[in-house]
Amino acid sequence: MKKKNIAILGSTGSIGTQALDVVRAFPEKFSVSVLTAGNNVSLLIEQALAFLPKIVVIVNEKHYATVKEALAATSICVMSGESALVEAVELQEIDVVLNAIVGSAGLKPTVRAIQKGKDIALANKETLVVAGELIMGLVEQHNVKMLPVDSEHSAIFQCLVGEPSPIEKIYLTASGGPFRGMSTQELESVTLAQALKHPNWSMGAKITIDSASLMNKGLEVIEAKWLFGLEPNQVDVIVHPQSIIHSLVQFEDGSMKAQMGLPDMKLPIQYALTYPNRFKNDFKRFNFVDYPSLTFEKPDLESFRNLQIAYDTLAAGGNRCCVMNAANEVVVEAFLKNEVSFLGMSSIIEETLCQVKNQYNLSLEDYIAFDSESRRVARNLIFNTVKH
Repeated sequence: MKKKNIAILGSTGSIGTQALDVVRAFPEKFSVSVLTAGNNVSLLIEQALAFLPKIVVIVNEKHYATVKEALAATSICVMSGESALVEAVELQEIDVVLNAIVGSAGLKPTVRAIQKGKDIALANKETLVVAGELIMGLVEQHNVKMLPVDSEHSAIFQCLVGEPSPIEKIYLTASGGPFRGMSTQELESVTLAQALKHPNWSMGAKITIDSASLMNKGLEVIEAKWLFGLEPNQVDVIVHPQSIIHSLVQFEDGSMKAQMGLPDMKLPIQYALTYPNRFKNDFKRFNFVDYPSLTFEKPDLESFRNLQIAYDTLAAGGNRCCVMNAANEVVVEAFLKNEVSFLGMSSIIEETLCQVKNQYNLSLEDYIAFDSESRRVARNLIFNTVKH
């Protein structure tokens, strides 16, 4: 494998920092060309001095001077603003863009990277949730690889390597989150602190709340549909509290393949960056004796409405998934500020979908416009809820 030049969008987050650990472990295989962050100035500066990329982007423009001054003694080009994310991925030497940005902000740089012929290692599932049809069309048009970083989609991807047979069904596993088994009545009183305590994974605040509400699994259902060219009824969700089986594929002869391992995001990150190769590492190995019982159960779609909402929006098509995602990003932000209740998040998403009209055959500009409109509607709904 020739040395790969990597752009890491969202380098200071959970996925970004672990991706840099992978790069650090294989310095002869990878070099970092671009690092970007939203607000975490100190860590971005630390990373830039350690890896010396060509370009560093701090999205929040008020931090530009601080980053620029800290890196003045280097040859690093410092940029700021959302447009700089798009500009940075155009760098000719980049082989792979690892998109670990949170939310729909990852859409524009993904589009530009694909248009410039870069392979995508995708941790930003919202890119496919918002504009899956558009993105996968561009992937085919520009003949680039879309390499999933989510543990579930990486598992499916790994199970499909070397398999010419059609998929009958895939099963995305879910831990069930911190509130697994709770009734709707019990969920009415859950707190932010409880929602932020995921039983198996250490992640950023947004994805942790999404996991608690099962919206993360809903987003993954939509992502899987586009990644693997499936119909909604071919994507099933099964709750697997131990998070050892990361997902399964069922083929048309009834055979099933599963990818297993300890819950550690470094493994799918490494596989996305090294594909089609596997490199020896020192990650902790799974031991069957430590897990004598692996259990499975159906998700509760009544108490956790978000997963059903995701299936419904996927079936409806058009802008529905884009609207749902925008509303979800707004309500999660509000929940993190204690402005809306845990169950209230689902209600506002549903009402936003009612208020924003559906439309089909969308351009990138259309998706961006509907994203903006849906956020405005959701914020107004929250404001009116709080006011009353």
